[in-house]
Amino acid sequence: MAKSMTAFARETHTGEQGELTWELRSVNHRFLETFVRLPEDLRDLETGVRERIAARLDRGKVDCSLRFAPSPAATGDLRINHRYLELLLAAGAEVAERLGRAPTPEPFDLLRWPGVLAEQRPDLGPVQAQALTLLDQTLDVLVATRAREGERLTLLIRDRCDRLLESVASVRERMPQVMEEVRRRILDRLDEVRAELDPNRLEQELALLAQRLDVDEEMDRLQAHVQEVRAVAATDKPVGRRLDFLMQELNREAN
Repeated sequence: MAKSMTAFARETHTGEQGELTWELRSVNHRFLETFVRLPEDLRDLETGVRERIAARLDRGKVDCSLRFAPSPAATGDLRINHRYLELLLAAGAEVAERLGRAPTPEPFDLLRWPGVLAEQRPDLGPVQAQALTLLDQTLDVLVATRAREGERLTLLIRDRCDRLLESVASVRERMPQVMEEVRRRILDRLDEVRAELDPNRLEQELALLAQRLDVDEEMDRLQAHVQEVRAVAATDKPVGRRLDFLMQELNREAN
């Protein structure tokens, strides 16, 4: 069964450290082309994300984005760099002494000084592991969606093939009548000048015209192309380019 490349999937997981949400969008493309958007704190995941997508998808332009909303409980602690603060206070006291006045440092002014206050980053290892697990689940949904879309497209293609073969059968049935009607109309038009024409030459021209109007060969090829479309649509391999070619051949024979 042919598979579509157009699909969308979104999966969310909420845990102790926050909420993770993956969104995957896939559209038609000749090759696999992946665009990854990750939160800055989870940028290290990009290689693993691309590997997982490449392992599951062969073709398509895939937009892959991850959102992470940390929970308040997972926020890192604020730590004061006491050694740096002591050096800063000592430097301030020395400057105040040179100016001849007592130092009056404000606590929050000191906290805003670069290097005095640092946030201890939480361990993101569990978050990264959960993000990759959730990505696998989202890929499951995307692949299943692409398969369902491919099934629907395959049914539509088969329906069009059936209608096309019905049209071919109808044309085959009517061809003798059509040929006779064309011959009759031509003879009627030439009836007034028949005496001036060479009967043998006239029959030759009519035979050539009948040969040009004979589309049995084209209908045979059209039927063969329809059977090939059905066979291609029934495979699990990428079939877009092959179907494009067959559509051109069908159009050529139909014309």
